[in-house]
Amino acid sequence: MTVRRVMPVFRSEAAGENSEFYGALGFEEVMDLGWIMTLASPGVPAAQISFMSADRTAPVNPDVSVEVDDVDAAYAAMRERGAEIVHPLQDEEWGVRRFFVRDPDGRVVNVLSHR
Repeated sequence: MTVRRVMPVFRSEAAGENSEFYGALGFEEVMDLGWIMTLASPGVPAAQISFMSADRTAPVNPDVSVEVDDVDAAYAAMRERGAEIVHPLQDEEWGVRRFFVRDPDGRVVNVLSHR
């Protein structure tokens, strides 16, 4: 399994203001679903940051997203370790397959692959 990118996810009700603020640092909007907005560096597309009001399909907001090349293998590895699965593995309408798992410090990690 290979990690493709890691992206912090900040809870925010001020997506527009954050878009302008981080835009001044060179970020550009690459996704806006209304409840989550992602900004990326045009020169380094894997350098991303997201702002989320509330996750629309999961019971909690994640703290960080980790994109892997094989989310099913990651899910199996986390279950084998006995990790707390916060949100089950599922396909989402915006083209990702994901699950949430809690890390040892209590942070919620959104593990995903693009379909």
